[in-house]
Amino acid sequence: MALKRGYKQLIADAMARVRTLSVEEAQAKLGDPGVVFVDIRETAELEREGTVPGAFHAARGMLEFWVDPESPYYKQAFDPNKQLVLYCASAWRSALAAATLLDMGLPSVSHIEGGFSAWKKAGGPVEAWHKKS
Repeated sequence: MALKRGYKQLIADAMARVRTLSVEEAQAKLGDPGVVFVDIRETAELEREGTVPGAFHAARGMLEFWVDPESPYYKQAFDPNKQLVLYCASAWRSALAAATLLDMGLPSVSHIEGGFSAWKKAGGPVEAWHKKS
């Protein structure tokens, strides 16, 4: 059975709608109190590779629940007054996630071109990840 829209089409559609920041643009936002970096990779990826300093970890599977203030799982890191900069390993998951957050009504969502891989390749700062209790 052929799918109506495969992952390539879903990603292309998301990329067409979501603001994509170059690594340099994203690095310039690091430390800005109005910006929240959101790492949507899986825990094993963070443990293995580290993360952007100060990034909030929101595994893709819980994202919609953590964003919605009506959800019992809501996290204040998703303040609609903040600019959210999402990233994953290569910008596929982050494009899909950012499109979902736009669909949910968050006004200022973007993602990093090339994801964490591009961030590291460009010499962006990385810190070890430690699970927060």
